[in-house]
Amino acid sequence: MDPDIVRGLLDAERAEATALLASMRARLTAVVDAAVDEHADDEHDPEGSTLAFERGQLVSQIERSSRRLSEIDAAVARLDDGTYGRCVRCEGEISEVRLEAIPATEVCITCAGRR
Repeated sequence: MDPDIVRGLLDAERAEATALLASMRARLTAVVDAAVDEHADDEHDPEGSTLAFERGQLVSQIERSSRRLSEIDAAVARLDDGTYGRCVRCEGEISEVRLEAIPATEVCITCAGRR
């Protein structure tokens, strides 16, 4: 794949992931603020468990999005150092079809199947 095209794809993914992460952090702040304002008692308040569940879901989504940003940054670093498109496990070539589908992938389909 053309490095300029790859960089464009990775930049677009990074912008999308960054915007999603900012949105989720804002939602988490709103949920935490709502819990404080409502004097939520998770054990006795029917809304308490809903707030706790939502907070847990948002924390998980924030963690996944943060990992995604790290994966994208690692792919950009591989692009910069000339190792993009090589599997980090077996050092074999990652197919262009896989790279088009998952531009930040670091493993070939064979190694991905071994996980």
